[in-house]
Amino acid sequence: LRGILPELIKEYQIIHLCGKGKADHEFDYLNGYKQFEYADEELCDLFALSDLVISRSGANSICELLALNKPNILIPLSAKASRGDQILNAASFEAQGFSYVLPEEELSNINLLNAIHEVLTNANTYISKMKENQAIDSVEKVVQILESVKLTRK
Repeated sequence: LRGILPELIKEYQIIHLCGKGKADHEFDYLNGYKQFEYADEELCDLFALSDLVISRSGANSICELLALNKPNILIPLSAKASRGDQILNAASFEAQGFSYVLPEEELSNINLLNAIHEVLTNANTYISKMKENQAIDSVEKVVQILESVKLTRK
């Protein structure tokens, strides 16, 4: 992300949750860029401000993105750095049209910049796909499953 900041801040304002000890104060002077090592109560406000989220693809993170209908780019941890669950999560979200996936092995300044432009250009398509998924009444579906199991056990 920092490698393309000069290009990004021409058009966008960037909120960067970079992780504990990973803030780089060399960039503090940039207008349109704000970095945080950690977000707590303010996380909901940061999500509300965001038109696009770039994230790893842990289960909790992607479910939050889906619930909030946030267009996103997922960069799953590689199989070398994880047990592979993030790769599977990202593939599932990409297949359903919820996310753009940029494999860590393919991450470069130009690929990330192109992904950002692609997702923002097609944000409404991603949002529509996420909203379609939420049209399923999950609570009703669970009740139906429980009722069917209960009926078969009598």
